[in-house]
Amino acid sequence: MPELPEVEALRVFLDDHLVGKEIDRVLPLNVSVLKTYDPPPTALHGATVTGIARHGKFLDIGAGPLHLITHLARAGWLRWKDEFPVVPPRPGKGPLALRTVLTGGDGFDLTEAGTTKRLAVYLVHDPAEVPGIARLGPDPLDDSFDRDAFAALLAGERRRIKGALRDQSLIAGIGNAYSDEILHVAKLSPYLLTANLTDDQITRLHTAMRTTLHDAVARSRGLAAGRLKAEKKSGMRVHGRTGEACPVCGDTIREVSFSDSSLQYCPTCQTGGRPLADRRLSRLLK
Repeated sequence: MPELPEVEALRVFLDDHLVGKEIDRVLPLNVSVLKTYDPPPTALHGATVTGIARHGKFLDIGAGPLHLITHLARAGWLRWKDEFPVVPPRPGKGPLALRTVLTGGDGFDLTEAGTTKRLAVYLVHDPAEVPGIARLGPDPLDDSFDRDAFAALLAGERRRIKGALRDQSLIAGIGNAYSDEILHVAKLSPYLLTANLTDDQITRLHTAMRTTLHDAVARSRGLAAGRLKAEKKSGMRVHGRTGEACPVCGDTIREVSFSDSSLQYCPTCQTGGRPLADRRLSRLLK
C-alpha cells in the first residue's frame, strides 16, 4: 500500500509533470472508482492544472476551483504515460480504473491490481468534502508536529502503539509498512500500550517516526513514478522480511499474522528476545 513517502514522491513527480498543463479528458473506466458525481469528470476537460498537494495518503490534483483527489488504497497505483494508444480502452477490463489525458498527449492512468477494489477518486471543490481527509490527524512531517505535540496526541490513548501509528485520524499517512519500520528504529514492541510509554520512549518514537519518514522521502526524491514501489521495498529493514536477518543485531525477523495483514519485528531489538503471540499461527498448529 502506498504510504506517506510514496504519495509525497508522487506529489513531487506530478508537480513537475502536470502543473501548468491542460487536461484534455478524464475517462473513468471503472464506475466504482468514482465516489462523487457532481461535478462530473467532464468538468475537468479544458482545465489547467494549478497545483499538486498531499493530505496524508491522499493525492490532490488542483485544477482551477476543482480538486481531483485520489486514494490509492492497498493495490492502486499511478502510472505516467508519455503517450496513449490510439484505440481507447474498454471500460471494466483489466486493472485500469481511470485515465487522464493532457492536450499534449501525455498523462496518467490509475490502476488497481487484484479483485478487491478500494481505489477511490473524488472530484470536489474543497478537499475537506472528502470524508477521509476531513478526519485526518496532523501530518508527521509538519514542522509543528514536534515531540510535545506528539506526546499530547498520545495522552489519553490506551491501545497498542502499532494501531495508534496506523490510525489516520490520529496521525496522517503512516500505514502498515512504515509503522513496522518506525517501531524497529525506536526499539519498541508493536504490542506496547500507548498509556504505558515512558517519556524516553515517546521521545525515541517521535525521533524514529520523523527520521524514518524523512529518509524514505529522500530516497524516493527524483525517482520516476514506476520506480517508487521497488524503492520502498528495498529500503525496508523489517517489514516484508520475515525469516531474514535483522540488519541491526542479526536475529531472525518474526511475523504476526492477522486476517487481512501482518506485522514484522525483531525480537532482540524490540521485545527483549521474546516472540510475540501469533494466535492465527497457533490455531493452524493445533
